[in-house]
Amino acid sequence: MRIASNKKAFHDYFVEEKYEAGLVLEGWEVKSIRAGRVQVKEAYILVKRGEIWLLGMHVTPLPTASTHIRPDPIRTRKLLLQDREIMRLIGKVERAGYTLVPLDLHYTRGRIKAEIGLARGKKLHDKRDDAREKDWAREKQRLMREKVRGG
Repeated sequence: MRIASNKKAFHDYFVEEKYEAGLVLEGWEVKSIRAGRVQVKEAYILVKRGEIWLLGMHVTPLPTASTHIRPDPIRTRKLLLQDREIMRLIGKVERAGYTLVPLDLHYTRGRIKAEIGLARGKKLHDKRDDAREKDWAREKQRLMREKVRGG
């Protein structure tokens, strides 16, 4: 089940590979995410010292969060992947010019997971082509519906 998605990532990047990663979360964050109070649109991923980190994901604390902690809504969160996946991703990002983008948050067997994508940036003309294709697909659907009704 999808919790939050980053539609902007597919607009700005060509996503070539997808990975599922665990997240290191605090208790209040899990409660807030389960309540749907999370936003990943502005988030991005960095590689630091052989580890992968998620920055900029905003988790709004619930008003009933614990009183003995100070929630930080946009703190840096560590992503959990297997070592061979991390090494492969680091190699692609550093050598091949790829970037890592968060695609969505979802549940897998009751646990909150992040889907990250290995992506290449789109140029402006690529974005225009995508928009043109979407418009044509929408127009085609409309024409087919009219044909079915009229014929």
